[in-house]
Amino acid sequence: MGGRISHESSDDANAYIEHLGLSASRCFEEVSKNQLGYQGKICADQYADLIVNLKNQIGGQFSQTSSSPGVVRVVNKCCPFGEVVKEAPELCRMTASVLGGIAARNFGYAKVYLDKRIAMGEEMCEILVYTNRRAARDQPGDEYHSEGNRIISKTASAAVISRVEERINQAWCLGDEKRTNAQKNKPRIIAESQAMRVALEAVEIVAPTLAIVMVTGETGVGKGVIARAVHAMSNRWAQQFVVVNCGAIPENLVETALFGHEKGAFTGAYNIHHGFFDRAEQGTLFLDEINSLPISAQARLLRVLQDGEFERVGGKQTMYANVRIIAASNQRLEELVRSGEFREDLYYRLNVVPIHIPPLRERREDLTALVHYLLKKNSEKYKVPSKTLGEEAWWSIMAYDWPGNLRELENVLERAFLFSPTSIIETVDAPLIATQQREYGQKTVSTIQALKKKAAMEVEVRFIKDALARFQGNVNAVARDMGISPRAVYMKLKTHDLDAMSYR
Repeated sequence: MGGRISHESSDDANAYIEHLGLSASRCFEEVSKNQLGYQGKICADQYADLIVNLKNQIGGQFSQTSSSPGVVRVVNKCCPFGEVVKEAPELCRMTASVLGGIAARNFGYAKVYLDKRIAMGEEMCEILVYTNRRAARDQPGDEYHSEGNRIISKTASAAVISRVEERINQAWCLGDEKRTNAQKNKPRIIAESQAMRVALEAVEIVAPTLAIVMVTGETGVGKGVIARAVHAMSNRWAQQFVVVNCGAIPENLVETALFGHEKGAFTGAYNIHHGFFDRAEQGTLFLDEINSLPISAQARLLRVLQDGEFERVGGKQTMYANVRIIAASNQRLEELVRSGEFREDLYYRLNVVPIHIPPLRERREDLTALVHYLLKKNSEKYKVPSKTLGEEAWWSIMAYDWPGNLRELENVLERAFLFSPTSIIETVDAPLIATQQREYGQKTVSTIQALKKKAAMEVEVRFIKDALARFQGNVNAVARDMGISPRAVYMKLKTHDLDAMSYR
């Protein structure tokens, strides 16, 4: 593999892919309409025929399935981008924007939701396009609006992410005076994947309530960030957010740690000890690794959750807890219930609103965005110029399964950042990366960014050729249609070795 690849930011790349899809959607629509004999505005059935015809021409094997009023549902078993899409799932955004752009022009509004995706390892893609606002209400997806000759895209979760980040930062700033310099980095929400967006939408819905939230996922996936987001979006955001690592407390001290103890409760108890429930009064108590809580303490916790009452160890006075509970587990609690290691009644009490965070190996969109964010964070932390990953490093990052998830990624990137003598990080090192690379064998695939760029360029070339054909090589007309300057069109023609004169 030769040459350098310029790694643009994840946000810029995603915006470019979406812009390209929206721009191409007009051309694709006109071509498909001519082929099918449709003129002017089309109905929902004609729209379904049009997008199936369009996608099948570029190799999608699409077909329409039964749909409800106000929604068009199509499926496919072959991705137009081929195997590339598994390395660059962000390319699905191009499909969404093409379908959304066409629908918005004909119906004034559309919401597109990719329910199943080959890019994420599923056997097929299933796409829902809502053409009716009422039918789309409370449904996930990205929205597209028609404003004159323009299509405005509104990623449904983008606004949610912005609101959650704003509230987290607001709550975080309350404690800045108490934090050390090492603690002052505000949490950042990275949610490019559909799974994370769904999780944040659930956070916004449940946060204002008092419902118990149960966050599950492997170690290091970001359960703590979700818990903090629930607290920040709640009415208790200005109160204490108390974190308890249940797995780090010695078994004989769990009840004292949670509920406190009275003076003289046992040898060495010289004063009253306020437990975590006392400290979290009127705020939020985050019980992390709840799966590690001993059976003996589970019964007392259940009483607090049911009645809001507890006693300190060695005490006789009933205390009342006004605390919002969020719990997290890195194991499946239902399996622990079956094995007798976790109380069934406590499980049902905790599992009111479950939010599951998949591992990084199932969230490749987030992985790309996290790499860019962490490299920028290291640059700011060590006050040195920014660095980017070279081809070999990118391949290693994307091929690795990251069993330690975000924590492992953060450590590996920081080490690679520190030891790279140049602005290009050529290699990354983790204990299992080399092993996995040997198992994969010698591969000559390009990096994630190169794959995205290649697929995007292919679509852009097809779009420009179709536009040149429609306007008989008139560059000014092509520029107006694309919404860019004639000079920009000439630059694209030069880049792709295209001759406008040959279309006249």
